[in-house]
Amino acid sequence: MSYNLNFYRGKKVLITGHTGFKGSWMSVMLVNAGAKVIGYSSCSKTEPRLFDLCGVKDQITHIKGDVRDFERLLEVFTIYQPEIIIHMAAQPIVRDSYRDPIGTYSTNVMGTVNVCEAVRHSPSVRSFLNVTTDKVYENKEWAWGYRENDPLDGYDPYSNSKSCSELVTHSYKNSFFYDDRVAVSTSRAGNVIGGGDFAKDRIIPDCVRAVIKGEDITVRNPFSTRPYQHVLEPVYAYLMIAAMQYEDGKYASWYNIGPDDQDCFQTGALVDLFIKHWGGSIKRIDRYDGNCLHEANFLKLDCSKIKTVFGWKPHWNLEKAVEKVVEWSRTWVAGEDVRSVMDRQILEYLGVK
Repeated sequence: MSYNLNFYRGKKVLITGHTGFKGSWMSVMLVNAGAKVIGYSSCSKTEPRLFDLCGVKDQITHIKGDVRDFERLLEVFTIYQPEIIIHMAAQPIVRDSYRDPIGTYSTNVMGTVNVCEAVRHSPSVRSFLNVTTDKVYENKEWAWGYRENDPLDGYDPYSNSKSCSELVTHSYKNSFFYDDRVAVSTSRAGNVIGGGDFAKDRIIPDCVRAVIKGEDITVRNPFSTRPYQHVLEPVYAYLMIAAMQYEDGKYASWYNIGPDDQDCFQTGALVDLFIKHWGGSIKRIDRYDGNCLHEANFLKLDCSKIKTVFGWKPHWNLEKAVEKVVEWSRTWVAGEDVRSVMDRQILEYLGVK
């Protein structure tokens, strides 16, 4: 299925975490589709920041606020009366969760409680999607993909807090939204890559930083396998799920969003693909740290459910995804218009000529 985003024309969509990497791409996609976007975020801490570079701030209602502040959040719901909620605000970095577990849990768990509670008190809301992660599953390092009915139990504070976020959402759905007034889903996406990700401790941003400095690319875990995909894959799928369940509550459920098996790459192989498309004389250097914090070695998703229910499938393979990352990054390095690249990539992804 290729879902027509014209559904969103005139719809009021509230995004938490809209200033982040995925939130910025989603904001641009929704603005281009004619939606009325309300963004609520404590603001991304990266520098530079995609949200500023792409110029979408002036095209939406931009609100600075913390999901841990329930009164402020409820006030925004009351004033703007959103119809669709996409909850992406989070502390998203595994290694940061070891440094600040309290902040991670308070944002990722109580933030979700507050969003669910605001939805409960808002008669305008008809569709609510909580964006979590592929890391919510109890990782047994097995060779096949995790399915939506496999046990949840993230290992590190980030992954575990997102598992808790899933359980909070399930509880609210069972306790308060059983009458189908609000259609509620969660989505568990794999590792995303794309232009404008400047986060630390992520492999593609590390690659871009290295080539800008003229340095070789250091890889911490070259043999860890992840379900890498371009950021437009999950963003589009999130919007499809939120729209379809808005129109028919039977679609409300829990969905994995990931690449096909052939695009579950080892990190070292992903770096090699980046080097191939960037060109030049940069090299990959593998550096192992025996004292490094625990991170899963093997992780992939079984996406049979979303493919069966919606007829969805990935649009771009990993080769195409890396090509698009390099296109965006070279434009940014040259000081040129990155928004035009984003608009063009979105149209290409949607198959619009």
